[in-house]
Amino acid sequence: MDETTTAEGGHSQISREHRELLDQVLDKWSLLVLDKLCERPRRFNELRRAIPTVSQKSLTASLRRLERNGMVDRVVITTRPVAVEYRISALGKTLQDLIDALLTWATVNMPEVERARESFDAEHGG
Repeated sequence: MDETTTAEGGHSQISREHRELLDQVLDKWSLLVLDKLCERPRRFNELRRAIPTVSQKSLTASLRRLERNGMVDRVVITTRPVAVEYRISALGKTLQDLIDALLTWATVNMPEVERARESFDAEHGG
């Protein structure tokens, strides 16, 4: 198994396993799902309403990946009819501050990113 090693200069190198995990946890839909589940537990259709741009297939895939990686718990509620609720797991909760920090960074730096994009597009005819 690959491990993160420290390269010259003290920076960590990202292993294949790290890349795979980060790709699965920080993809477009998973970030939104985690953000919504950090607010409160939700049923599938509640998540669909909370994230109206996600397709049923994409939401299902994201929930399965997050559950497989231990970020989300799938809880069967024995009501009539039986229902399923998704909850942020203890491991998933450890991402809350990181997600908030990423969203804050994006909000604060978006004007500079937009300026860089405009400059790039002007120079490259995009």
